[in-house]
Amino acid sequence: MEPTAYLFAKSLHVGSAVLSICGFAARGALMLRGSPLLQNRVVRVVPHVVDTVLLASAIWLAWAIGQAPFVHGWLTAKVLALVVYVVLGSLALRPGRPLGVRAAAGMNPSRS
Repeated sequence: MEPTAYLFAKSLHVGSAVLSICGFAARGALMLRGSPLLQNRVVRVVPHVVDTVLLASAIWLAWAIGQAPFVHGWLTAKVLALVVYVVLGSLALRPGRPLGVRAAAGMNPSRS
């Protein structure tokens, strides 16, 4: 992979990671406030697009540098962190969960 393509892929990956985390925090704040904005189509669809870009760019980078999860420790750690992020996100943002479950999953109810 040429350096320019690598830098683009890395920037895309880092940028989508930042957007994913910020989006998670924003949706968590909206959930704790019981905001009707959570029903907005854009709010429901954009996180999936961002997370798809994040995953695709991660696979692209891993392929480009010849790394594989469960072979290289740092990439294994990232895959496991992704699984934890998805599980906690599901617990924290799924409608109908008790406030205590959301707080334990990463949403701080004292900020609402």
